[in-house]
Amino acid sequence: MPQITVDYSAELDDTFDRAGFAGALHPLIAETVTTKIAACKTRFRRVEETVVADAPSGDAIVHVHIALLPGRTPEVRAKLTESVLELLAGHLRPTAGLTLHLSAETRDLDASYRKG
Repeated sequence: MPQITVDYSAELDDTFDRAGFAGALHPLIAETVTTKIAACKTRFRRVEETVVADAPSGDAIVHVHIALLPGRTPEVRAKLTESVLELLAGHLRPTAGLTLHLSAETRDLDASYRKG
């Protein structure tokens, strides 16, 4: 059920351990929101162009978006989001000349969500 999307700047291709991040993320989510690891689905989307503020280059972005079935308290969602940011930082190697902007969001899936 957890639908996870990770958007990341193309500049991070060689420095972002995506498989390792997903492998650590799924158990973290399962434990925090009481679901099964097998229910977690993560997709990574490489973003070719990003701009931060007025900087023409030198910045890279990673945004983790987690969508859950309704029922978790705002406190549980906030705890998960904070934990995800901590985990994410550990799966990115520093890159000279790049400033990283990391963000995450945990929200409820819309009532229209279905799976087949």
